Amino acid sequence: MTFLPHTLILLSTSALLLANPYESSEEELNSVIQTGQKASSELLKTLGGNLKKHMKSGGPLKAADFCISNAYPLTDKVSNDLGSDVSVKRVSLKYRNPANAPLSDEAVVLTALENLQKGGVMLPKHLVKKVDKETYKFYKPLKINKGVCLKCHGVIKNRELAKKIDKHYPQDKAIGYQKGDLRGAIVVTVKK
Repeated sequence: MTFLPHTLILLSTSALLLANPYESSEEELNSVIQTGQKASSELLKTLGGNLKKHMKSGGPLKAADFCISNAYPLTDKVSNDLGSDVSVKRVSLKYRNPANAPLSDEAVVLTALENLQKGGVMLPKHLVKKVDKETYKFYKPLKINKGVCLKCHGVIKNRELAKKIDKHYPQDKAIGYQKGDLRGAIVVTVKK
């Protein structure tokens, strides 16, 4: 069997995602997955529901105002409501706000997911990485699945919206996406 160089990179990247230097019981892993699904679902419901409401009532400008003013306080609230052993956040390699920049281990996972997607591999619904004996990170990949997302994250055609985003995020990297692109991930950190 002949492997092309990019195929070998994808295979080795996939192996890195699956490598686990620590043993985990199936029960513990299932608990982490349930916690990760619950936390990521709650964050998506909270942010997505509010964003949708503001988009309907005032279009992309009102939705951008909501994100600028409320995305972080709401994310912090969801995270705090989960308890002291669980935290949730959004990360992206092409972040709008530097606070969404991934940590180095998160960047490795995001890069691997991007490489898998570029190689035509269907992305998993989630990944779990054991960080140390007591800490896991649950990753829920986020894709641009709706055309409405492209109003702020594609090629921004609304000049007023572009000015507003540029004013608040002068180093914005979160543009130029197309439908289906990997936008980033929700990362849920769980301590056992």
